[in-house]
Amino acid sequence: MIDIVLYHPEIPPNTGNVIRLCANTGARLHLVEPLGFNFEHKQLERAGLDYLDLAEVMIHADWPTCRTHLGEDRRYFAFSARGTTRYTDTQFASDDVLVFGPESTGFTDAMLAEFAPAHRLRLPMLAARRSLNLSNTVAIVAYEAWRQLGFEGGV
Repeated sequence: MIDIVLYHPEIPPNTGNVIRLCANTGARLHLVEPLGFNFEHKQLERAGLDYLDLAEVMIHADWPTCRTHLGEDRRYFAFSARGTTRYTDTQFASDDVLVFGPESTGFTDAMLAEFAPAHRLRLPMLAARRSLNLSNTVAIVAYEAWRQLGFEGGV
């Protein structure tokens, strides 16, 4: 299954929900510091419930460290309201890396520029809307990728 990266996540319940999602889909989760919380945060524990031990979660000191760990020979996709390609127009592969930015600001221009224009993906929304909730966005995309992969390992 894919790797999911939360770049500078800020809201504990969102990350807890993504941990639970990863535990249930087999995706690996990578958190890039700084984090807006610590792992003892009650809201994180509440959202992740008993799935914290069932998910593969790694914390990386910064983006270059995360990218080096994951490898350069993979496709990286940034999800942003400023993306130019719909996520449904992409054929995902099991070794893809899906990267999501901070809840309050999204990606900086410099960070977004690290991704090829065709790899800056967006979810359709009505006009004049700012964004979707982070954990909802991750869930939509992770399940689309898993669906394309035939729900491998699922029951």
